[in-house]
Amino acid sequence: MLDVRNVHPLDHFKRQTAEFRERLKATGQPEVLTVDGRAELVVQDATAYQELVRELERLRQARVEEFREKVRHGLAQAERGEVVEGSEAMAEVRRHLTERAKRTQGK
Repeated sequence: MLDVRNVHPLDHFKRQTAEFRERLKATGQPEVLTVDGRAELVVQDATAYQELVRELERLRQARVEEFREKVRHGLAQAERGEVVEGSEAMAEVRRHLTERAKRTQGK
């Protein structure tokens, strides 16, 4: 999440590049640069950016593996005959939602 204290005019960045560079390397936090009061750019230390990219890739891989595992589980259930017709499944979902709505209204 961007810290609102890390928002600066682009002109300040141009005039104080060395200071920005030192701060970006020290904190690892991104900073927003504005033009005419509007956010235009985000700057960040390259090492911190690379760490962010690595973490995003790790999360993506974990989600892909989670999806694959769910598909494997579903296929195994189907092979064991643990399936129901779509209309039956939808009826069960409707019953569940109706019951939950009634419980919620009763509170």
